[in-house]
Amino acid sequence: MASSDKSPEPTVPYNRRQPPGDPITVQQHILDKGASMMQSLKPIKKMNQHVCTFALYSHDMSRQIETHHYVTRLNQDFHQCAVYDTDDSNGRLIGVEYIVSDKIFEALPPDEQKLWHSHAYEIKSGLWINPRVPEVIAKPELKNLTKTYGKFWCTWQVDRGDRLPLGAPSLMMSPQGVNLGMVRPELVQKRDGKYNISTDSMKHGRLEFNEPEWINPQADYCKQHGKGFAIDIEQTEMKKIAPFP
Repeated sequence: MASSDKSPEPTVPYNRRQPPGDPITVQQHILDKGASMMQSLKPIKKMNQHVCTFALYSHDMSRQIETHHYVTRLNQDFHQCAVYDTDDSNGRLIGVEYIVSDKIFEALPPDEQKLWHSHAYEIKSGLWINPRVPEVIAKPELKNLTKTYGKFWCTWQVDRGDRLPLGAPSLMMSPQGVNLGMVRPELVQKRDGKYNISTDSMKHGRLEFNEPEWINPQADYCKQHGKGFAIDIEQTEMKKIAPFP
């Protein structure tokens, strides 16, 4: 089944946000609270940025979603992001994105580079924002991020109504400044209204950002070649471990 296929089960209206299941009990709330007090949750506490932007399905650019990235910086050249469909408390984890510097990206094999997208347009156009963070504080980080590349796998296609993560993951692409990659205006207007911002104003305020000297043409494969990537799930012979002596 290719990731471009329809949902593998009948879908329900998109506004029914919760997956199937019983409500959380009082006892479970108490257990969760106790666990959070005793456990460290160190990886989660390393998340120090919230980014809101948009993503497009590599195999179907007409499918576009608002995304919320919760970012952990592992070092100066590598970030990892848990991606949600909203920043509300009932947000659903819909995928993961890895972000690398141009230095790391240039060292990747060409076939691997095809799976990654650049961030320069997404940031300079004002589509990439840090909600509720003043631009004057965000700008230094944004300038650095214009030179980065991301690989984003969507594991829960909520836009088609799936109440569970179904089927194969989908490779996502970033917005681009061409017809094949432009974000629908109504999505941007809805996001701007939620945060009381103006994407156009942010775009003008970021004109000072320098364009990267080089955006590798292997990235943004959809824009460069008009072709995307879809995953098929195939049955295969598994490798068996040798019997224990």
